[in-house]
Amino acid sequence: MTSDLRDRKATLRSRLLAARRSLSAEVRAAEAAALAAHVAALAVRPDQTVCAFLPVGSEPGDASWLDGLKCRVLLPIVTGDAPLDWAVHTGPDGLAPAALRLLEPTGPRLGPSAIAGASLVLVPALAVSVAGIRLGKGKGHYDRSLPLVNAPLVAVVRDCEVLAEVPAEPHDVRMNGVLTPSVGLRWL
Repeated sequence: MTSDLRDRKATLRSRLLAARRSLSAEVRAAEAAALAAHVAALAVRPDQTVCAFLPVGSEPGDASWLDGLKCRVLLPIVTGDAPLDWAVHTGPDGLAPAALRLLEPTGPRLGPSAIAGASLVLVPALAVSVAGIRLGKGKGHYDRSLPLVNAPLVAVVRDCEVLAEVPAEPHDVRMNGVLTPSVGLRWL
């Protein structure tokens, strides 16, 4: 990665994170409720698997959006520099604090390849371009996991985080859709 591209990504990340931190609790709660309603309306059958995540910090949404998924839900487990591991979400009692301020499932780990069996993957992002380029937080956890997926990839962002352009690298996996509080699911 060139230093110019690295600088552009770092600048964009800083700007987006500052904007997220500036949002009021009321706005965050309204967005979380809207996202939960949109997730509940997704066309997912009970026999399917969705890989999702629990939002942390200033990420859009909250744990309530998992309640709307009436199917098998897998949540990520960070395993250092390796692809993400996955475990079944069994509810709030089956979660424990983990690295990076995350809550992770306490049940059996299914391995990094579990993501390959998903029918849909909801992906955290700081931004996504209209062409499907996702900007993450820069740790590479999803970059190492998403190449294993054959299902639709949907970035979850705020409405203002869908951008005309996002700096891209060769390893970036394009998103197929974006889920925002105001619009819901939109295919790219």
